[in-house]
Amino acid sequence: PPPPSATPAAPAAEPIFPAELRRRRPQELSIPGPQAAWFRPTTLDRLLELKKEYPHAKLVIGNTEVGIELKFKHAAYPVLIGVTHVAEMNELTPGEKGVTVGASVTLTRLMESFAALRASVAPHQRPVLAAVVEQLRYFAGPPIRNTAGLGGNVATASPISDLNPLWMAAGATFFLRGRGTPERAVSARDFFLGYRTVDMQPHEVLVKIFVPYTAEHEYIKEFKQAHRRDDDIAIVNAGIRIRMAPSGEEGAWVVADASLAFGGVAAKSIMAPRAAAALVGQPLDPAAVQRALAAVREEVVIAPSAPGGMVEFRQSLVSSFLFKAIVHAAHALAEDVEAYASAFPPSYASAITPYSRPPSYGLQYHSAVPEEDVVGQPYRHMAADLQVCGEAQYTDDIPPPPGTLHAALVPSTQAHARLLGVDKGPALLVPGVVGVFTAEDVPGGNDIGAVAHDEELFATEIVPCVGHPIGVVVAETEAAARAGARAVAVRYEPLPALLDIDDAIAAGSFIEGWGHSVHSGDCALALEASDVVLEGWVKMGGQEHFYLEPNASLVIPGEGGEVTSFSSSQCPDKHHRYLAHVLGLPMHKVTVRTKRLGGGFGGKETRSAFVNAAAAVPAHLLRRPVRICLDRDEDMHITGQRHAFAAKYRIGLSSAGEIRALDVDIYNNAGYSLDLSFSIMDRALTHIDSVYRIPAIRAQGWLCKTNQSTHTAFRGFGGPQGMLIMEQIMERVAKEMDIPLNTLRERNMYNEGDVTHFGQRLEGCQARRCWEEVHTLSGWAAREADVAAFNAANRFRKRGLSLLPTKFGISFTTKFMNQAGALIHCYTDGTVLVTHGGVEMGQGLHTKVAQVVAHALQIPLAQVYIAETATDKIPNASPTAASASSDLYGAAAADACAQLNARLEPYRAKLQDKSFKDIVNAAYLDRVDLSAHGFYSTPDIGGFGSEKPYNYFCYGAAVAEVEVDTLTGDFHVLRADVVMDVGKSLNPAIDIGQVEGAFVQGMGWSCIEELVWGDKKHPWVKPGWLFTRGPGTYKIPSVNDIPVDFRVMLLRNSHCHRTPQVHSSKAVGEPPFYLGASVFFALKNAAYAARQDAGLEGWFRLDSPATPERIRMACCDELSGPFAGPDFQALASC
Repeated sequence: PPPPSATPAAPAAEPIFPAELRRRRPQELSIPGPQAAWFRPTTLDRLLELKKEYPHAKLVIGNTEVGIELKFKHAAYPVLIGVTHVAEMNELTPGEKGVTVGASVTLTRLMESFAALRASVAPHQRPVLAAVVEQLRYFAGPPIRNTAGLGGNVATASPISDLNPLWMAAGATFFLRGRGTPERAVSARDFFLGYRTVDMQPHEVLVKIFVPYTAEHEYIKEFKQAHRRDDDIAIVNAGIRIRMAPSGEEGAWVVADASLAFGGVAAKSIMAPRAAAALVGQPLDPAAVQRALAAVREEVVIAPSAPGGMVEFRQSLVSSFLFKAIVHAAHALAEDVEAYASAFPPSYASAITPYSRPPSYGLQYHSAVPEEDVVGQPYRHMAADLQVCGEAQYTDDIPPPPGTLHAALVPSTQAHARLLGVDKGPALLVPGVVGVFTAEDVPGGNDIGAVAHDEELFATEIVPCVGHPIGVVVAETEAAARAGARAVAVRYEPLPALLDIDDAIAAGSFIEGWGHSVHSGDCALALEASDVVLEGWVKMGGQEHFYLEPNASLVIPGEGGEVTSFSSSQCPDKHHRYLAHVLGLPMHKVTVRTKRLGGGFGGKETRSAFVNAAAAVPAHLLRRPVRICLDRDEDMHITGQRHAFAAKYRIGLSSAGEIRALDVDIYNNAGYSLDLSFSIMDRALTHIDSVYRIPAIRAQGWLCKTNQSTHTAFRGFGGPQGMLIMEQIMERVAKEMDIPLNTLRERNMYNEGDVTHFGQRLEGCQARRCWEEVHTLSGWAAREADVAAFNAANRFRKRGLSLLPTKFGISFTTKFMNQAGALIHCYTDGTVLVTHGGVEMGQGLHTKVAQVVAHALQIPLAQVYIAETATDKIPNASPTAASASSDLYGAAAADACAQLNARLEPYRAKLQDKSFKDIVNAAYLDRVDLSAHGFYSTPDIGGFGSEKPYNYFCYGAAVAEVEVDTLTGDFHVLRADVVMDVGKSLNPAIDIGQVEGAFVQGMGWSCIEELVWGDKKHPWVKPGWLFTRGPGTYKIPSVNDIPVDFRVMLLRNSHCHRTPQVHSSKAVGEPPFYLGASVFFALKNAAYAARQDAGLEGWFRLDSPATPERIRMACCDELSGPFAGPDFQALASC
């Protein structure tokens, strides 16, 4: 309690920061440590003394660079000097000619100060300030900018620094000091000597920089293109300054001076003086543009094997940035000088007009139900309060029991190699390491696998990919375990590696016995009889799950060989089986418990069991608890991703555009083992029709065996890949046959009662209803005209509009998996505890099941609780996957409720006005069983190969509108309209959230997220290594990428006759995912408009994902033409 003298604060008042702390003067610090000494001087003189004494000490401001080097490069710095409190380096002083900025000034302060300063300087002095502010808007994120300092960004000399090209172009000066030496001024243009090398002696310190204001009629512009706008490093960036002067002729102006600086094109930020010289003395007109572009093409040349790849794109960006800068200067001069008229047409303004993105907003439409109905209400997620407060407990949050050890895996560093030897000795010498365990230590079976036991827990003779575990190290601390894992000495004999689908096809490397096919009609005959036959390839990359919570487990040994595992798993049963097998224990001695997941998306269905089993081995042998939590980079390398796909097709049509036949070979990159690749292929084969009738088909699936980590389940499970293949084909057919794409789709779209190519009759087919509803919701006709008008008026900014349908089958295609159990206890206080076999991973499963239970038992939702999923409560549970969990576990819970209601019915009849608590107590006193186990198995379905592999289908349609900068490939999603058939929604709030999330994740798969592997196409990456293995290089959609206007409608008056136990609702997790690809096709339509302006007509191939590289190079023009032709295909890992 507060002391009696304390004055209570007003309830709404913010806590006041104590005045005595505000006055506190920072003290100099000197902290010795066993691995590094830390100094924090407060004066420049003291800093220079330290730097003279420790010339190779690392200076630290925000630790944003040093922290990465320590973590990922395992760098060692014996002396670190924090310069955050050096007064002289924290000054920011505006002057008459420019601004002096101390090297310790944070980037946030720099941004805010320059933004404020614009109001107090002359208008002509503002461009440099505006350029810095604009560049910093997209520099990392606020937490980084709040701590990172200006000096660190300069002195690190990254070749992709966003600020250094600006300093160089602006003519900034860097001021250096050393102990006993005078201050030294170095021009920014001369400071960067090579890769991470600068003109600064070991004893010197960068103290401040001087940024000159722009002169009258001088314009400077910043540029940056990244994979994603927010929080991403540049692919190419630039700072370009152009100063204009009258030429002597009335109204004529020429370039008096120019500076061109680029990053991301060489080992350091570079100037392009020859290109700048080509501008000087020239008017800003198309002829000057051509001369400058020719000069910069000769001067800025990127080697074909340059790190980072994307050479043609990067070269094109250099030209695009220069063109934009010239047009910008011409337009700016026209605004400043009344007598000057720009030589560029008005449509060129689109090259420089920034897109002003408003905050995103949305509309949601769903049917309302009476207030007293528990089912159908938009209740929030039952754990929402805990999650937003950070109190929800995940696996790695569980307090460790006494004696807990930490585990770290020993991964292979070779894509394919023979193991010659594993030396544990060096690891055992690392302080804190308790043990190193390899295959020889596994007490049970080392052979494991999701379906076939074609994998090893720890490699014995052959390592099949980079990242495959060779062993596990346990230690008293996580740091010691990781250090021990790095110390294990492994000797290899490299073997030839197959690194992508092309390699596998060439080598005939397929997983034998698992390549299924679908046949319907006489495909060869139908093709022969077709009026039009087209053939080609479709390719698409994979996708990382990027769940927020990486794989984690805590394994606790018990008495008599018992083992309890707390696991981050979508399938506790899989963990249960693996642990029993690996440890050589009967399953009744193993218990697996899962409270919740921080996301799964399929990535924790099978692969998480390997991580859990690896931790269980030392836990069981040492009789001590062991916990493991993978870092993001090792999680991505070890656990696999969504399968990359390729398809070779032949399609036949009538002259009216009616599909007659499809012959297609579909390949997926399975990685080194089977896992679930066959099932994923099965779903691709049964979704190759998308929403279209195909009378004759031959579809053959091939599982490519490569030396990548084994790829696995991901939301959609092959369905989106199958549908995207078909829609790519349909889009080509429409172009080649000159039929409007939507007309072609409507001509071939399924109707009620149609039979699919695998023999299932469509009942309750809502494909056309969703299509028509979204057409109306989106205002398609008017917007189509608006897009055409916009494109006609803008040469370098184009819009695209696309309408996309979907059909998704619900149930596991392996029949026995369509079963579920639930256990319900009624307590005498009237509350109900539910346990079922499904796992809560943020999708709202527990909330929906609780609603079903509350409705069945006629009690408020607050009286129902679901604690966790555990194998000792519900055994043999199928994975929480296939979007079937609400159907399965909701039905199982309903069955248990039916049993309880039958037992309670006499008491309800007798105690009609009494509460549920009273009814339960009455039954209890009569010794009635108040627990019930419910079970459900989906009736009347088969598996893959039957005529009814799916219980029912979900339908949907979406319209997406995008705006593209055709010179860079950057794009915004202006609006998305989605209509989704979810039957009678159990919970509209959760369902709409799932639709929105699935759409954005699908957009990421088809448009943003790109996996880059070390293969023949990417020789700058080590063979078999995943280059994009963390948030620094792998980019998922951010807030800036979601649609500005996002509208979702749950199809009204829909129901599912196949799911009466769950109130005629339908699944929602996976079905909307594919609709995110509507953005892909909208982008392609925008590219068509750009190509038309360049005189290019007809279809072109665009593989997914539609990254800025692919979009920009598809929008081919005179700037990209010197580097790539109209049929250019970006190199992809698939």
